[in-house]
Amino acid sequence: MIVTTPQKPAPEQTEYARSLAEELGARFVPRKQDSLLLLKAKYEDDRLLVADDRGLRYYENSEDPLYFHPSMAYVRVKRMRKGEGDPLIAVTGCEPGDTVVDCTAGLGSDSIVFAYAVGPEGAVTALESERVLYTVVREGLRTYRTQHEDVNEALRRIAMRLTDHLAYLKTLPDKSVDIVYFDPMFRQPVHDSSALSPLRALANGGALGEESVREALRVARKCVALKEHAESGEFERLGFECRHRNKIAYGVIIPI
Repeated sequence: MIVTTPQKPAPEQTEYARSLAEELGARFVPRKQDSLLLLKAKYEDDRLLVADDRGLRYYENSEDPLYFHPSMAYVRVKRMRKGEGDPLIAVTGCEPGDTVVDCTAGLGSDSIVFAYAVGPEGAVTALESERVLYTVVREGLRTYRTQHEDVNEALRRIAMRLTDHLAYLKTLPDKSVDIVYFDPMFRQPVHDSSALSPLRALANGGALGEESVREALRVARKCVALKEHAESGEFERLGFECRHRNKIAYGVIIPI
């Protein structure tokens, strides 16, 4: 993988790109006046991470980059700021002060909603097993700014972890968090979205395992929740009660 900068980088941008290349075990390449296509051809590498003023943009066999943006999470949080409800928060019973483990962070959208809901007294840990996706989202949560300072604070409160969720859950004591949440990559996309295509190409597409659900039930005090396609058979397979159904659906299991 190549890590590069804008064509006229500031010294701090160059140093930042170098540090990312070292972290990712990638090759740092000065951009100079080269286009991204030329860099890929010159170094015979289709994986390219650009660090510039817009944040991190990752390209792999596509003209559409993967990048961090709150997207619909921001819309949902703005509704919550006006006192409106959110289906995920409702079905999980999430309250200020709760601790949440988001086992499948992806682009961090649901982690952002949870982080706003639990407030400064709560905690959200977001797990991501794919290194490039983890880095892009971690840096986005650290630097992205909205026009609402309380939303910015919610982004900063999310603790990203580069780890497999089953391995992480096994390290937690019994009944040590309030909510454990799973949002595995849908087998069948709900929307044909070019914005989500880079995520589908990079994210872990493995099905949620029964052992992961058992571990989640061991560590959760309030509930274990699953987000899936509305017609998915995963709720029945894994023992979740569907509590909300639209284009997407949420299921829960209440720990004994």
